[in-house]
Amino acid sequence: MTTGYQIKNRAGAFYFTFTVVDWVDVFTRKKYRDIILESLTYCRKRKGLLVWGYVIMSNHMHCILSATNLKLPEILHDFKSHTAKAILEAIQDPGESRQDWMLKRFEFAARKNVRNSQHQFWMHRNRAIELISPGFIKQKLNYIHQNPVKAGWVEKPEDWLYSSARNYCYQWSLIEIDMLDIGL
Repeated sequence: MTTGYQIKNRAGAFYFTFTVVDWVDVFTRKKYRDIILESLTYCRKRKGLLVWGYVIMSNHMHCILSATNLKLPEILHDFKSHTAKAILEAIQDPGESRQDWMLKRFEFAARKNVRNSQHQFWMHRNRAIELISPGFIKQKLNYIHQNPVKAGWVEKPEDWLYSSARNYCYQWSLIEIDMLDIGL
């Protein structure tokens, strides 16, 4: 059974959830969330990634993505590989109080899969859900933006800085995205 992306329509937009192994709460620290944002921005500017919506939670992220060059699977591979390496490197910086615990979790996860080297950061299994109608896109975008509200972190979706909800409310945001025009 394959665990890779099942992206058959390379011109389509897809909903993804990327999850940290063992649901480790890595993204409670700003520096790790910022690595994700920097990588999204890089992939958007340099690789043809279209970011239609996103939210970064404590141990996973949801996003709606597509690619201008029909290379979405390749871009996602690069994104996940780069962010895993950068975050694992940042975890090893002095001052991370959870360093030993997190690295042991990632090392243990790596032993379960021959595709890994010393550490595994992201879970391998990802479901690519193609968004084929405006209603389905609205539903997934709303779900993404409501995550921090449901977690009890904010009262309104646009109050969470690490989400595209701010973009859709025309507020200052941490990164630019590609806005959907589906009558939100």
